[in-house]
Amino acid sequence: MKTISSIIASIIEGRVWRFGKNIDTDLIIAARYLNTTDEAILASHLLEDARSDFASVVKKGDIIVADENFGCGSSREHAPIAIKAAGISVVIAPYFARIFYRNAFNTGLLALELKDVSKIKESDILNINIESGIIINKSTNETYTFNPIPTFMLKLLSAGGLMQYAKQN
Repeated sequence: MKTISSIIASIIEGRVWRFGKNIDTDLIIAARYLNTTDEAILASHLLEDARSDFASVVKKGDIIVADENFGCGSSREHAPIAIKAAGISVVIAPYFARIFYRNAFNTGLLALELKDVSKIKESDILNINIESGIIINKSTNETYTFNPIPTFMLKLLSAGGLMQYAKQN
C-alpha cells in the first residue's frame, strides 16, 4: 500500500502510445475475453482490435494518450484492469467516459484529464509530476497542466483500488 503522500509525490515517466477519440471499452478489451478475470490474459489482448501487436510491444511504465471520450461504451471493469495489468502507468485524455474514469480509480489505474493532447505524439517521453500537476514532454520540451486529481481518487490509488480501500476502512 502506498500513502497519499507518496502518490502525490510520484513522478511518472514513460513512452507514449497514441490513440484517437472514442476508444470504447470493446476496443480496449474485446467482449470475447470477458469470460476471464485473469489479468495476464486480459493484458495479452489489450487493444488488439485497435492495434493487433499492441500487447506484445507495450512496456511497463508506458503511457496511453488518447483524444476525447476514452473508455466510452459499456461499463466493464475488465478495461482498466487490462490496461493496468499490461503495465501502463497512466492514461491521459481530455476527458473520459465517466464510468471508465471511476472504474480506472476503482481498479488502481491513474487517469489524468489534460484539455489539449494534440501536441503529444506517439513515442514522446512524458515526465508527469502528480504534485505539481505538470507534464513535461521531454521529446519537445513542452509543458502541460492537467486537471487536479480529487482527494478521494488519490485515496483509492494509494490503497490500490476500491476493494482494498474498503478493506482498510
